[in-house]
Amino acid sequence: MKSWIAAARPRTLPLALASIILGSFLAYASGGFNGRIALLACLTTIFLQILSNFANDYGDAVSGKDTAERVGPRRAVATGDISKEAMFRGIIVTSILSLVSGIWLLVEATRQGGASGLGSTVFWFFLILGLGCIAAAIGYTNGKRPYGYAGLGDIAVLIFFGWVGVLGTYYLHTLRIDPLLFLPATSVGLFATGVLNINNIRDIETDAKTGKNSIPVRLGRAGAIQYHWLLLLAGMICALLYSVLTSAPTVTYLYLLAFPLFVLNGRAIATHRQPAELNPRLGQLALSTLLFVVLFGVGQVL
Repeated sequence: MKSWIAAARPRTLPLALASIILGSFLAYASGGFNGRIALLACLTTIFLQILSNFANDYGDAVSGKDTAERVGPRRAVATGDISKEAMFRGIIVTSILSLVSGIWLLVEATRQGGASGLGSTVFWFFLILGLGCIAAAIGYTNGKRPYGYAGLGDIAVLIFFGWVGVLGTYYLHTLRIDPLLFLPATSVGLFATGVLNINNIRDIETDAKTGKNSIPVRLGRAGAIQYHWLLLLAGMICALLYSVLTSAPTVTYLYLLAFPLFVLNGRAIATHRQPAELNPRLGQLALSTLLFVVLFGVGQVL
């Protein structure tokens, strides 16, 4: 059981939930919040994140990308804690749980919103989107051409942790969309991409040896650090731009309190040279993102 819990990587869950929390805060601020939808969205996201972690563990072990030189968290399949066959079954189970939870979420959202339930266009659109989330979680390190090994994981994180997570959650609450919400959704997506970038900077040497062409492998360490600053600064700018364009009152700028943490993270990534030194920065940026989301959401509600 300890091996399965470790393979699920509970520390990744707060970052995965950040977009759902922000989307729900924004829906509450617009008068369209539904508690059951928020809970089901969180449950579905948890299953998807665990699925992604299981699939990543399995894919890296099968492809030989996980080696003894890796500095990151212990991998269950590569170390023999969990067999390949058992992890494959775990992927199937979490895929089914994600699908069932997602369908339940969509039924609740369309029924409460009067959108004709199972027969609605909204239901089928989001069902296809949900199947795409499952496919993306599995395809990151699995299949004939894993997109994670081609350096495309960053755009996937921006899309699913940012745009799909925030805008999709807001829409399921309210059955409407505000184009300006693309800006805070992009902020969360960019910060989440920053977490992946730290992971890839840490593993830059082993990834290069095993043929995993992440963004840091392609750019080199110096370029990856500049890219990291770009992600953090662009995320901050998107949030500020949203506040300016919506003529937001002063209280909505509460999220500015989180900005120094992002600056500290960027400085740490630029100065730390040993891969092991970057491990704490992964959690620090994830928690900073969650704090940003909470402060941003509270500012919208007040």
